[in-house]
Amino acid sequence: MTEKTQNLNEPASRLAAFDIGSNSLRLVVAEALPDGRYRILDEERESTRLGSALASSGKIDEESITASLTALRRFQSIAEGLGVDCQRAIATCAVREAKNGAEFVERVRTELGLNIEVISSEKEAHFAFQSVRRRFDLTGRNTLLADIGGGSTELVLASGDLIEAIYGTRLGAVRLAEKFGGGQALAGDDFKKMLSWIDRELKESTEKPNVPLHMLIGSGGTFTNLAGMVMASKGLGELPASGYQLARADVRHLVERLRKMTPKERREVPGLNPDRVDIIVPGIAVVDRIMRRFKVNLLQVHEYGVRDGLLLTMIESMQGPASTAPPNCDAQLDRFAEACGVNMPHSKHVAKLAVQIYQGLAKLFDIDEKDFPLLEAASRLQDVGYLISYEKHHKHSYHLILHSRMEVFNPQNLQIVANVARYHRGAQPKTKHRNFRMLDEAQRLRVRQMSAVLRLASGLDRSHNQTVESVGIQGTKGQVDLLVSATEYPEVNLWAARRRAGPFEKVFDTELNVQWAGLTKTAEA
Repeated sequence: MTEKTQNLNEPASRLAAFDIGSNSLRLVVAEALPDGRYRILDEERESTRLGSALASSGKIDEESITASLTALRRFQSIAEGLGVDCQRAIATCAVREAKNGAEFVERVRTELGLNIEVISSEKEAHFAFQSVRRRFDLTGRNTLLADIGGGSTELVLASGDLIEAIYGTRLGAVRLAEKFGGGQALAGDDFKKMLSWIDRELKESTEKPNVPLHMLIGSGGTFTNLAGMVMASKGLGELPASGYQLARADVRHLVERLRKMTPKERREVPGLNPDRVDIIVPGIAVVDRIMRRFKVNLLQVHEYGVRDGLLLTMIESMQGPASTAPPNCDAQLDRFAEACGVNMPHSKHVAKLAVQIYQGLAKLFDIDEKDFPLLEAASRLQDVGYLISYEKHHKHSYHLILHSRMEVFNPQNLQIVANVARYHRGAQPKTKHRNFRMLDEAQRLRVRQMSAVLRLASGLDRSHNQTVESVGIQGTKGQVDLLVSATEYPEVNLWAARRRAGPFEKVFDTELNVQWAGLTKTAEA
């Protein structure tokens, strides 16, 4: 019995993903499998160079638009012939940046009936990382993902399968080829100028990691062609490029060799797609400078990327979660914290004490009770940064929370939670900090208040043994009394809380008196 016969009663969904990039347009038609994976039925690619004129005119030229409309019309015919149930079209850097990008999207909708979603650089990075996370075991590894396109390069810094930071850059292979040339001009001074421009863009757009990286994972045509050429030179040209590993020395050697060739000579290089003859040197130069910037010597090639992540996302959307119930906040917080190796009893106890303090302060100060769950979340997640390292773990916590994509928080609230966790230790919030500067004045005050309370609550379980059972607030706006109930005299915890009183007294403009209220009834009994 064939697979098709076995599935007659429950036909598999067929999906089409249209990827409209700066260098080429791609179509993938796939059949969704019950386990969340898919089987490719057909693929097609057309190089239309939508981004070829962006640097000079800021627009997509008419020739590229016409070629793209023709290609998309063909792609639609292929998808329809394969009986596609669901389709999704995304456009990236060229359409995103072009002055006439919206006009192009409207022409496609009007002439072809195809709706295009112009995605942000961050969403593009998430699609690429979704692909990597499903196909690589990232456990215990600090990695950098680079997805090089025609108009931009997206970088994802990750610890395990959790995103710490996303960087969008203007380092596209087509963009650089237009700006600096792609032929023999790169054999001389133009190549040096291009390297300086790449280095400057990386310095302005990215931050160096605080921990050593295990490897760079590269997705996109630049990486697969890079691997193809190196593999061909070693007699491995018939093997797939996916998973192939290279050292930075391989990358540097190849770019030096290619840049001195004429376009005609490059066309004869085994493993290089002829369509990339004029953009391969800028593309590989970006790879080399990324490895230099992030001090990573090992590159692993990933044949999949944005389209794969898009298809996986479509399948998740179609098959749906196991339960149709709304996302459970408590469960999501637990899953994320446990994935990061958080000390759960300590974090949950700190969260309980922080909320008790904040509820007591609400009677004295203008505090919105809607912030209670945000403070609780930040308290429970304050130490997720330990996953990366103890040093500066509060900063790692900020990035991990911000990119966690927990469904229970909207983007604004997730930003608040991440900032409160960021300031549970270390320097107090300052406007010179980019993450804090991005908030408006009202949000900054909330972060200052909640992070100051979180510092106190963390101090009240400094011993990590949950000796302090509860806290209460008494006094006035000018003199706040924090009464601590415990099973025994909590000397270490009182000492730690008093040491952390400064930010609290500053933001609430008050004096704080932390004192033991005596034994709890449990202890007395």
